[in-house]
Amino acid sequence: MASSSKRSKSDSADESDPEMDPNTARKLFQEGAILLFLDVPEGTEFGIDYNSWTVGSKFKGVKMIPPGVHFIYYSAISKTNEVAPRTGFFYHFKQREIVVKKWNPQLEDISDWKPTEDEMNRYDCNREQMDPFLGPYPYASLKQWVSLTNQITEPLMNSLVPDNCKISSVTELIGDKESRTTEQRAEIRASIPEGASMEEQMPQMHMKPEAIIHFSEIPPKYPPGSSAADITKYSMDSTYALDTLMTLNYKDNDLGILGELQFAFVCFLLGQVYDSFEQWKKLFHLLCSCQAAIDKHDNLYNVFMTTIHFQLAEIPKDFFVDIVSRDNFLTTCLADFFNNLAESGASSQLKGRGRKFKQSLTKKFKWNFDGYEEGEYAPTVVELS
Repeated sequence: MASSSKRSKSDSADESDPEMDPNTARKLFQEGAILLFLDVPEGTEFGIDYNSWTVGSKFKGVKMIPPGVHFIYYSAISKTNEVAPRTGFFYHFKQREIVVKKWNPQLEDISDWKPTEDEMNRYDCNREQMDPFLGPYPYASLKQWVSLTNQITEPLMNSLVPDNCKISSVTELIGDKESRTTEQRAEIRASIPEGASMEEQMPQMHMKPEAIIHFSEIPPKYPPGSSAADITKYSMDSTYALDTLMTLNYKDNDLGILGELQFAFVCFLLGQVYDSFEQWKKLFHLLCSCQAAIDKHDNLYNVFMTTIHFQLAEIPKDFFVDIVSRDNFLTTCLADFFNNLAESGASSQLKGRGRKFKQSLTKKFKWNFDGYEEGEYAPTVVELS
């Protein structure tokens, strides 16, 4: 999977950011956070947000990290230069905070080791001595990072990350025997028919529970017990599903769904998690296929357009071609959105911004939103008998 991060060699903190003025550098040096990444083998790929490096022999971590949500990721490199699958984690850094992680060479991953209080005090007292071994945060790409993550709050981040706090590009699978109770395993064995093939008798594999990202489940499009006419109505407008999701997960923060959209996008773009791309598509389609919701959530859809504007600029070219060409997903969803916005009772300001956004996309990508073919994302029409 393509990655949009910029790579370079990082050996110490001597690398300076040409776009960072002295006052900003001084402020970040005094108030920025520090990530100590100890015992990382030379040659390991290491990244934070929009930049990644090949670790040098003196590398001990990153300094001058602006407070807020950041994504750290890494890949071990073998002696034959084979790159291991990417693993990462989100973290909300506080002002002047020091976060310490240590590498486990056997696991080729972060260890479970945690520094004692005395060790943390020593790290804090030795900031100046550690400085030559810390690379500066890539300040030049901070605005780009913030534009992709400004709706991801610390509580939202904590609610979405897996229980093991790691974002892995490879699906971690385990057999039923490792995660089910004795009673559950007995029921599974009893359900296997006599004469079943060896393959059918093999244990079923499923994703490791602690590695699952806690994405929102997309609710049904229509309420239980809906008539055929109601199914058609609700399928033409996904407001019921959106309202249900927001009531369940984002009752106190209607922009939270955009934070999840951003979280899924970063997990796909930098974490290289394809399942996150599928979640991004589901949320994107849901938001685009509502009309009544636009009347009620003026600010949500205003910020939605800003969010999509920045995301479309960052999608890797190979995936960009894929989501445009396969079932016309992107253009179909956006055409639905622009049509829903135009026919909604939204404010004139929001409608005007929608027209400008549509024009800018048409000009930049040569998309025709007025002549598209509906694919799998077309509404469900139920015939009345």
